[in-house]
Amino acid sequence: MTEKPVAEMSFEEAMAALEAVVTQLERGEVALEQSIALYERGAALKAHCAAKLKAAEEKVELIRVAEGRAVATSAVEGM
Repeated sequence: MTEKPVAEMSFEEAMAALEAVVTQLERGEVALEQSIALYERGAALKAHCAAKLKAAEEKVELIRVAEGRAVATSAVEGM
């Protein structure tokens, strides 16, 4: 079974996969090479989630502008 490419994941799928990666790394029960691969995948998942959140924030801001209720948005903590 191959892993789904990060770029094809929804935000929810990517967050679940990121949580699984973190759990595996925290356990420390994987070989060094696998740890490196997991870390790389985790970094890609984090970036993907951050991009999805930014896009969602931008869409919400466009809606608010269209309604005349524009406000500044701030970055999501931890992303």
